[in-house]
Amino acid sequence: MKIRLPSQVAGHARATSVARIRIVVVAGLLLAGAACQKPPPPQAKGPALETDVAKASYGLGYNIAGNVGNQYGKALDSKAFVAGVEDGFAGTSSKVSEEAVLAALNALNDARAEERGKLAETNLAAAKAYLAENAKKPGVTTTASGLQYEVLTAGNGPKPTLSDTVTTNYTGTLINGTVFDSSVERGTPATFPVNGVIPGWVEALQLMNVGSKWRIVIPPELAYKERGAGNRIGPNEALIFEVELLAINPS
Repeated sequence: MKIRLPSQVAGHARATSVARIRIVVVAGLLLAGAACQKPPPPQAKGPALETDVAKASYGLGYNIAGNVGNQYGKALDSKAFVAGVEDGFAGTSSKVSEEAVLAALNALNDARAEERGKLAETNLAAAKAYLAENAKKPGVTTTASGLQYEVLTAGNGPKPTLSDTVTTNYTGTLINGTVFDSSVERGTPATFPVNGVIPGWVEALQLMNVGSKWRIVIPPELAYKERGAGNRIGPNEALIFEVELLAINPS
């Protein structure tokens, strides 16, 4: 994907470029992955954050950096990024021409797309191998869609329908054992509509009785596919969940 920045030319070309840079900034702000909640990072020393202005300013900067980081990851030079922000606030002339920034961003995007494509292929091969081995284990059932589940605790309550809202406790891991999300670790069960989650969850929840605890393995095509989710779930990752269905909530 090619990114367009405002160029220092007259007329229509400048107006078009200005509109595009606004789109890039807004898109960056919207990149936060709601699917997975990150553990809080270590606290660093900095200015006193006591006033509303200071708190709001810090929060905006923190979120923008996180969202840009989700898009470009370690490819960015954080010191140069901060220098650009400071120069922008100060109103000084840019130290890099817009044409050079455009060319560099396009090169970064091309490299990221190539890297992500290779990662998607690697992850898909690993997911298929894991699912094939898991399917051989005693007690594992594979559905027509490719979803796999193992009943750890059998419940005797009702099964939810697509229109229900449920409360669950769960821990989600990648096939390498990395935990990417856990209501258990947060200490708070999660409540959500059955039709508001990834397809693998939608299918599994409707098969479970309240009181059940299952281990489910979700193939990439029933999870986040090649797009992944945030910076914790890569493209074409198979996902493993231990899910306890606590309740079907009254409508």
